[in-house]
Amino acid sequence: MARSLNKVMLIGNLGADPEIKYIPNGTAVANLRLATSDNRKNRDGEWEERTEWHRVVLYGRQAEIAKDYLHKGSKVYMEGRIETRSWEDKDGQKRFMTDIVVRDFFILDPKGPNAGPSEPEPAKRSVAAPDRSQTPSTDFPEGEDDLPF
Repeated sequence: MARSLNKVMLIGNLGADPEIKYIPNGTAVANLRLATSDNRKNRDGEWEERTEWHRVVLYGRQAEIAKDYLHKGSKVYMEGRIETRSWEDKDGQKRFMTDIVVRDFFILDPKGPNAGPSEPEPAKRSVAAPDRSQTPSTDFPEGEDDLPF
């Protein structure tokens, strides 16, 4: 069993086009701003929308896919972990920055004539059907119970 878990799942819209940079070893790094919204009742009992902004970072091939297929307003599902960095600024003050480092993402924009690029969404994974010839049989004889609990 895992002793801890650092997992974030977000569905939201990009606030700007991805910003792409390349680190010295040639790896692409994409920085995104992702907005998620929540509706809550205020003190007067009226509904109001609250938007939370997240700093999101993608590396390698995912960063390149983001550059090619995502744009301001794109609706995406992003899954990853929270990572907090710290440093001292020029005045000696300790600063912190919290990012979501993405492990996987899916483009959720609808397809259609006004939906942007008509190419397939490369960030989505295709899952192959299992090979039934190598799947163990689940036909157990009745009455036999070899379970250890």
